[in-house]
Amino acid sequence: MTKRPDPTRPTEAELEILHVLWARGPSTVRDVHAALYREQGGGYTNALKLLQVMHAKGLVVRDDAQRAHIYRAAHSKGRTQRRFLNDLVARVFDGSRADLVLQALGGQRANRDEIDAIRALLDRLDAESPP
Repeated sequence: MTKRPDPTRPTEAELEILHVLWARGPSTVRDVHAALYREQGGGYTNALKLLQVMHAKGLVVRDDAQRAHIYRAAHSKGRTQRRFLNDLVARVFDGSRADLVLQALGGQRANRDEIDAIRALLDRLDAESPP
């Protein structure tokens, strides 16, 4: 049985737009177009259509009180990342967060700042867990 794609899960193109909205905050279609497509030569209508589809999927919220509609991400970047990560852990790592972390850390060298941040997180988690 083939699993149907989640209609509320952003595509790669939609994720690019979400990254713009998370970085810039509420933006017009023209703002999104300028940030993503101006140098590539993509059309304004591409950005508009994607934002309209994203609005229908509930990925963005549209304020149409002004002449130029303003779009903002419906969910925070952190919430979206957690959702993708939870799905990845469930589908690829059989629900094992430890396997995900071991694979992520074993595949590439982490720099000192990353190691320090990981160590601080592990220390916090250790302190919060019951004995």
